Amino acid sequence: MTASTQLKTVTYQNLGWDTAADIYLPPGFDDQKKYPAIVSTHPIGSCKEQTAGNVYAKGLAEAGFVVLVHDASFQGASGGAPRFIEDPAIRVSDIRFAVDYLQSLPYVDAERIGAIGVCGGGAYTVQAGITDHRLKALVSITGVNYGRLIREGFAQFKPLEMARNIARMRAAQAQGAERDVADLLPASVEAARQAGITDIDVLEATEYYKTARGQQPHGATSQLMSFSGAAMGWDAFLHAEVLLTQPLMVVIGDKPGAFGAYRDGWEIYGRAASQRKEIVVAEGWSHYDLYDKPEPVALALARVVPFFKETL
Repeated sequence: MTASTQLKTVTYQNLGWDTAADIYLPPGFDDQKKYPAIVSTHPIGSCKEQTAGNVYAKGLAEAGFVVLVHDASFQGASGGAPRFIEDPAIRVSDIRFAVDYLQSLPYVDAERIGAIGVCGGGAYTVQAGITDHRLKALVSITGVNYGRLIREGFAQFKPLEMARNIARMRAAQAQGAERDVADLLPASVEAARQAGITDIDVLEATEYYKTARGQQPHGATSQLMSFSGAAMGWDAFLHAEVLLTQPLMVVIGDKPGAFGAYRDGWEIYGRAASQRKEIVVAEGWSHYDLYDKPEPVALALARVVPFFKETL
C-alpha cells in the first residue's frame, strides 16, 4: 500500500459461510461521496493478497476506484468446507456476493460497478458478466477458461479418463477414504526442471507462488481434486455471443504457455457480443509477467484505468 491509499478488511455473508475481503480505498477517500467500484477476483490457487489485490486492486484504487478483492469460498480466509474446493459456479457466485456487498455500501455508486480478474479469475469475471448485468464493464487479465484447462492440460488431453478418476476418488472418499488435496505446482523451479518440465507457464507459476516474489500464507496453490467434477463440464464463455454485451477488455501476453490464456483471450474477444470490446497484447511478456512485473503491469493499467473511467 502507498500512503495515499487505504485498506480495510471486511467479512460478509456468502451462501452458508462468510467471505473475507479487502477493500482498497482511493486517495483522499471521503465516505460521504459516491465512488465507482470494482470487484477483483484472484487466480486459481491464489488469494486476495496476491496479484488481484496488491497489484491490480491497489493500482485501480490509486486511480480513484473503490476496489473489493475477496478470497474464494473454501479458500484463503473465507469460510466453506471442505477446504480447497475449486468449483467454477461457486467462484462466479462469489463475484455476485461481492457485488451485493458493494451495493450495500453508502459510498459506492450501485450503478457503476465493474469487475476485473486475473488468470482463472479473469474467466470467472467474464462468466459473471454474462450472467449478472449489474456489472457494467469487465476486464480479464491473462484470463484462463478453467473448464477448458481441466479438460485439456490438467487431464493431459484425456478428459474422460480424468472424469472417471474424479468419480473413483469421490466414491472412495464417500466411503471413508482420506481426502487428497493436491498441490497444483512443483515444490520449486529446480524440482520442476529436474522432472523435465519446460513449459513457461508451469515454471513461471512455480517461481511466482513458491518464492518470496509472490508467496503468501493463503496462496496455497492447492485443490481438492475429488471435488473438481463440476469443472469438467463448465465453459467460462458459454452464451457470450448473446448475453455478454457489457464493455469488455482482454489483456494477454504474447508468450503463450500451457495454461492457455493467449488462446482463451482471443476466443472470448471473438465470441463476445459486446459492442465495445478491446484486446491488449503485451508484446514480449508472458502470463506471469502480467501478475506483478512493473513494465507489463504498467502497460496493462495504462489501458485498464481509462477503460474503466470511460465505462463506469
